[in-house]
Amino acid sequence: MMQRLTLTTLAMSALLGLTACGEKPQEMNANGVKQDDAAYSGVGQSQYVQSGWSAGDKGSWEQQLKTRAQYGQNDYTRIGAQTK
Repeated sequence: MMQRLTLTTLAMSALLGLTACGEKPQEMNANGVKQDDAAYSGVGQSQYVQSGWSAGDKGSWEQQLKTRAQYGQNDYTRIGAQTK
């Protein structure tokens, strides 16, 4: 009885392990691969767009990234500004 239960448990474990290895086929759609737009092309007008940045302008996009890295994400400048 115990050997049969062990064999059944082993068979079920093997079956579950094999089903986890299956992969569904991945096929391209009829239009082919979609190319992403450049990051600076933006979303146009939105309430979440930073002021001073215009969609499609690569120079203003790079300037906003530099400003964000310097003042928005630099903890040393943020903490230093609060303690003074």
